[in-house]
Amino acid sequence: MSSNDSTTKNPTRVAAGLKATLARDNVSDEAKASAAQRLENMGVATTTTDDIDQPHNSHSLGGYKATLTNESTSSKAKAHAREILEAAGYTVTGDEHSDTDEHRTRVLAGYKAALHNPRVSDEAKQHAREYLKEHDTQ
Repeated sequence: MSSNDSTTKNPTRVAAGLKATLARDNVSDEAKASAAQRLENMGVATTTTDDIDQPHNSHSLGGYKATLTNESTSSKAKAHAREILEAAGYTVTGDEHSDTDEHRTRVLAGYKAALHNPRVSDEAKQHAREYLKEHDTQ
């Protein structure tokens, strides 16, 4: 049996891959038709791309939240993420950097806490002082 034999693969994962093929914009119509046929042969109902775009769990929503703060993400992808999150009932503000600001606050708080922790080495405390001084927070 070859490693490409679909009988050795997890059918749930194969179906997920085929559904992903149907959802992608940059996949040819021929490839989509083939994927739909394979899903039909597997007895799996095909869904529209609108159904696939709906997040099904918190991990999916977390990915959309991360998309909003990722500097490498296109504005089109960020708009799509906002749309999905709003459809799921989340309030999305226009401030894409709020998570970044929150992260910065937590980093600074960690360095400040290190200064008062007796289990932190002198070298680490010195590094914390330098970091805090560099960021004008002491």
